[in-house]
Amino acid sequence: MKKMSLRTRVLTGAVAAALGAGTFGAMSANASAPAAAPATTVKADTANRNLQQSTHLTVDAASKAAQAALDAAEKENQRVAVSVVDRNGNTILTLRGDGSGPQAYESAEKKAYTAVSWNAPTSELAGRLAQAPNLKDIPGTLFLAGGAPVQVKGAPVAGIGVAGAPSGDLDEKFARAGVAALAK
Repeated sequence: MKKMSLRTRVLTGAVAAALGAGTFGAMSANASAPAAAPATTVKADTANRNLQQSTHLTVDAASKAAQAALDAAEKENQRVAVSVVDRNGNTILTLRGDGSGPQAYESAEKKAYTAVSWNAPTSELAGRLAQAPNLKDIPGTLFLAGGAPVQVKGAPVAGIGVAGAPSGDLDEKFARAGVAALAK
């Protein structure tokens, strides 16, 4: 009988162990066991003070808003990126317009995040830096004009950020066009 190398013996042993474990697992899975008791379901009671309901933008609504902002920019021959974030600052989607700069993508996300975090347009927030210059040190924020919150009954549910136009005022104009598209 031919002697096997150490490598061959290790591989052969590993394959045999795997096959044995698979067979054992299959046999264990097929063994008759009492059925598990059904899990108890917890019903959410909106009157429960421990629960809170929140409103979130759908992906379709975020797409509609982002496209409206991008279209507004394209009408003025501006190359921008548009980002929409949810109430928690998580990106729902970002559209990078044709020809927008490499910085526009990240800047749009940060402007959207900043707008929803403070429930205010970023142009307004940029003015607050004079009184509180440390605001700019908060991670993920960008205090430049171009972000607008999406509100329901005065509460923020999303943020839209636009970046890439030659001025923040234009970026914010396009972000507001995205917000306005949601009212239609």
